[in-house]
Amino acid sequence: MPINKALTFETERLVCRPFEMTDAADMLRNWASDPDIQTEYGEPVYADMTQVRELLSMYIYPDGEKSHYRWAIIEKVSGENIGQIAFCKVWEDCSAAEIEYCIGKRFWGRGYAGEALSALIDYAFTNTPFEKLEAYHRAENAKSGRVLEKSCMHKTDTVQRFVSEGITPEGEVCYCIEKNNYLK
Repeated sequence: MPINKALTFETERLVCRPFEMTDAADMLRNWASDPDIQTEYGEPVYADMTQVRELLSMYIYPDGEKSHYRWAIIEKVSGENIGQIAFCKVWEDCSAAEIEYCIGKRFWGRGYAGEALSALIDYAFTNTPFEKLEAYHRAENAKSGRVLEKSCMHKTDTVQRFVSEGITPEGEVCYCIEKNNYLK
């Protein structure tokens, strides 16, 4: 299920493109160094440019066994990297992918996360063989919950991550959308 990770997709206000090393300063300033953002989606906090460049190297040159597809979220008006959106997990055997996203605090409340999510869902279902997209948030992460509630995704009992790990979600709110429902 190869996906051309070099493809860029856009919305009215955003460009979602592959990461570049030139994103480092914006990432550090806007989101990667913020514990409130990084902790909410289970990522470490990056304290300096060296750490962010190492992260970028993993994003730009992932090892062959990882199925990570990440896009920098660029605000068109400023040209800044304001966050990221990704298929953080891919299950080729069932044509499913899990979505994660983050947006820097200075850019909260503008609908950017939802806009990027909608664009990624459309991109995935019109350009990839994925049949199902999933996401989840911790119940206490109300901001992420609002993004998913407003999206075309619907609540579900569990997601493939938990099924694969043999875990019942506890404190996570799961969402999904199937390609056949999206394209109707």
